[in-house]
Amino acid sequence: MELNLHLLSLIIFLPVIGLAVIALLPKPGQKTVKWIALSATLASFIVSMYVFCMFDKSLVGHMQFTEKISWIPVINSYYSLGVDGISLPLVILTTFLGMVSILVSWKIELRPKEYFIWLLMLESSILGVFMSLDLVLFFLFWEVELIPMFFLISIWGSGRKEYAAYKYLIYTLTGSAFMLAGILCTYFITGTFDITALAGIQIGATFIPLELLFFLLIIGFCIKLPVFPFHTWLPDAHTNAPTAASVILAGALLKMGGYGIIRVCVSMMPQVAAQYAPVMCILAVVGIIYGAGVTLRQTDLKRLIAYSSVSHMGYVLLGIFALNQVALAGAVMQMFSHGIITGLLFAMVGLVYDKTHTRDLNNLRGLARQMPVIAVVFSIAGLASLGLPGTVGFVAEFIVFNGAFSSTTIPGMQVYALIGVLGIVLTSGYILWMLQRVFYEYPLEKYNHVGDADLVEKVSTFAFVAIIMLFGIYPAIMTDIINTGIMPIARLIGM
Repeated sequence: MELNLHLLSLIIFLPVIGLAVIALLPKPGQKTVKWIALSATLASFIVSMYVFCMFDKSLVGHMQFTEKISWIPVINSYYSLGVDGISLPLVILTTFLGMVSILVSWKIELRPKEYFIWLLMLESSILGVFMSLDLVLFFLFWEVELIPMFFLISIWGSGRKEYAAYKYLIYTLTGSAFMLAGILCTYFITGTFDITALAGIQIGATFIPLELLFFLLIIGFCIKLPVFPFHTWLPDAHTNAPTAASVILAGALLKMGGYGIIRVCVSMMPQVAAQYAPVMCILAVVGIIYGAGVTLRQTDLKRLIAYSSVSHMGYVLLGIFALNQVALAGAVMQMFSHGIITGLLFAMVGLVYDKTHTRDLNNLRGLARQMPVIAVVFSIAGLASLGLPGTVGFVAEFIVFNGAFSSTTIPGMQVYALIGVLGIVLTSGYILWMLQRVFYEYPLEKYNHVGDADLVEKVSTFAFVAIIMLFGIYPAIMTDIINTGIMPIARLIGM
């Protein structure tokens, strides 16, 4: 679908316009900065919802709302944007989380002007990754994301914030170096950076084995997802990041890894993906079980949810490398589902910490009496995370495991699926244990005077709950769109 409205550019650059206005104001007040940031992210979300409503589900395998302008002619690189059934759910997810991250940051007082500038830049860079159809542009947005996240953690974080920020930077830059080498090799082999042209391209004998090219590209995505054993940056980054950064990190930034694997690695080299699928599935189930097992040992609320993300991203990897249409659709749905649910979980942890000044499970008891709204919303998020029917978490996990178990492409896939299901059992254990400890045991007197959520906090968290329930009760709103992007990839694989 060719439109001259440049809607996708508008979605990406409305937050940039917001940060530019904030930066150019000489001495803006805190409320002015916050309202400008909220207006920019709200506008981006509204435009993305318009794109979502206007998306044509009958155009299977076609990029829609495309924009293409010659950018670097000497290397045949374009400023090229588009969305399909894979990228559009992640765009909606990112614009929603960007808006909510402003609301959960409403009480920020430390250098608010800089804080909201970095937050808006972070949103724009992630959106650029999901909409880029040119590998150079894709890589540029991928790298820009590093800068705001580094400063958000190192300045507004807590605990070992500098260590966490540098660890994140080193891991991501290492993965980016491999990815850049893979992108350059791809260009030397094919003569194009066009992601749509590379999908299913027939690559013959080259100066580099296709298997090596596959791993050069996928390692950066695996670090970002993250895949075991490249996950160790994630708990530190989450534990020490400010609440809004944790919301976007878990909700949208991790999804860049899963999206890259589907869009670049599987689409471009489906035969190599099928060849190494058993290895990736083993890593997926190890990540699921290991992540859930380690989560059971955590006493810090943020660290607990961080390790749970390692486990839940294992479902995404398992769905991708089951390599059939149902499982791939489940992987995309799981990315969307995890983004909403874990974004809410981190927002709720931030509220509990703001009111009690601790995240230590050993020091939290019986808070449901003092903060009933927070307790109910936190419980809904937790139950969605463990896959309670009626929530989007159940829909995503059911589709992943249904697709994985029915896959005939990969030998032993049923075994991997059955082992992965154990992760749901472990998830139930740590979620219910956490909720019981924090909210439903005997109350502690020292928390008698803590308050419940205020109006802004209720609005932001209730929005999450509405999405969790809406897509849990009627998932076809999203799955019908996802399938339009997944079907062409399934055909490439031969399923």
